[in-house]
Amino acid sequence: MQPRLSSMLPMISLIGVTAVWGSTFFMIKGLLNEISALDFLSVRFILASVVSAVVMFPRLRGAKRQTWIHGLTLGLIYAMAQIFQTIGLQYTDASVSGFITGMYVVLTPIALLILFKARISPRAWGTVILATIGIAVLSLTGLTVGAGEFITLIGSAFYAVHIAFLGQWAKDDDPLTLGVIQIFGIAIVCTLGALPGGISLPQSGGSWLALAFMSLIAGLGALLTQTWAQSKISATSAAIIMTTEPVFASLFAILCGGESLTPRLVIGGGLIVSAMLLAELSHSTKSDSH
Repeated sequence: MQPRLSSMLPMISLIGVTAVWGSTFFMIKGLLNEISALDFLSVRFILASVVSAVVMFPRLRGAKRQTWIHGLTLGLIYAMAQIFQTIGLQYTDASVSGFITGMYVVLTPIALLILFKARISPRAWGTVILATIGIAVLSLTGLTVGAGEFITLIGSAFYAVHIAFLGQWAKDDDPLTLGVIQIFGIAIVCTLGALPGGISLPQSGGSWLALAFMSLIAGLGALLTQTWAQSKISATSAAIIMTTEPVFASLFAILCGGESLTPRLVIGGGLIVSAMLLAELSHSTKSDSH
């Protein structure tokens, strides 16, 4: 029982991460009424960087040069994903943005194939397709391809590359140190993007409280957990698990935002969860065979 629980811990941790990410949509929407997207990202990750630098200073001081290179590279990639996703959202519907962003579940195996010549099993491709159908059912009411959709797709590609590289490097470097350095990289890129127009700050105490949650829990804590989890499971499995984010976003919209439970949520969410369970079953079968 104990080894079984231990083998499931990375999956459970990633589900927790996506649940936290799914809970932030209301807070982000409110904050973006006060400050720009780039200002929000900059302040969010500067705060996370300062806290992590203080807490992790002894570990950072002894970090290898390779870990710094990997971490800053991951931060650059993740920051670009966030920026393209945020800009694309200004020109397309939120539901369409959610679907196109979720396409990293398809793009991650392709990135693995191109970058690392990784072979993806037919079963893995099956779970990827199932998760993609689930995202489409959950998110789409219509789809036209324009500038917003194309920009969002670029962001999705960056997310896929991030997941692919993280899965590779988290096994070679100390996951906690790698995760913290990654946050430094995100803060640097987002701040450079925000500086030309000047960085605005939230005005209300409630907004600062929301920003603190998104910096320390949904930012620092979530990225460190993701980095650790991806040192234990494959990048494709991680991508499939993280497609549960729109499911959690919809659930929080029902619980906190007064939205209704719809057949689309039940069917789409069910397909995504089924894909995640199939991915875990495949992973467990391989582990048992060894």
